[in-house]
Amino acid sequence: MLARQRQTLILEHLGRAGGVRVSDLVRILGVSDMTVRRDLEVLEQRGLLDKVHGGATMRRDGSTDEPGFRAKSVRELIEKDAIGRRAVELVEPGSAVAVTAGTTTYTLAHHLTQVPDITVVTNSIPVANVFFEADLGQTVLLTGGLRTVSDALVGPIAVAALHDLHVDVLFMGVHGMDTSAGFTTPNLMEADTNRAMVAAAGRLVVVADHTKWGTVGLSRIARLQDASVLVTDSGISTLAHEALADRIGEVLIAPLGAELQGTS
Repeated sequence: MLARQRQTLILEHLGRAGGVRVSDLVRILGVSDMTVRRDLEVLEQRGLLDKVHGGATMRRDGSTDEPGFRAKSVRELIEKDAIGRRAVELVEPGSAVAVTAGTTTYTLAHHLTQVPDITVVTNSIPVANVFFEADLGQTVLLTGGLRTVSDALVGPIAVAALHDLHVDVLFMGVHGMDTSAGFTTPNLMEADTNRAMVAAAGRLVVVADHTKWGTVGLSRIARLQDASVLVTDSGISTLAHEALADRIGEVLIAPLGAELQGTS
């Protein structure tokens, strides 16, 4: 097993359990104690966990913390792909689609490349690159603006570019979602830009994995009830699902790999 694969599995285990012992990882991964400790060291240096005596705990972001695109891109990979597969079913060929920055929307973009004749508006450099590299004929409009650590283009230039546009649907990734705070981000200018994208969209679809529940960023983008649809994964708790369903028109649960196999 490659180091990247081991580290992804460590993060997935931490996401479910919140903490893990080195001895448990040795057993789960089938590698030496030293190898596990090296992997934990790498992940701590990337800001993805905190090492503690005998193991590690998941690092929880504060309201102003904003991990970079690369750091977030290794989190909840299975969940993000499941969400992307479910969300793309909401897109009609020939429609105009806006996509915000983020690693969940980046994963969704790979699935959107298979929808013919769509026009894509995005403030994400990685999302735009997905379509440019696929080169399957979709029209892509990339806003200008200041570049954030999450590779979003934000600020007055981005907002101005969005002012006179209208799209059928916006797919929005978020830093956190909460019953009181709504959908949030740590970056004030990204919140402004995302609000402009919400205003330009006929329909708001939020794509967010279960770990975003209960996380609150500094700035609100939208209320929960402003979303027409939330697409999340089956790791969401029953209580969270009920709270979200009470406020959002439709909550779609994307099954994960093992669940899909069980239904086949």
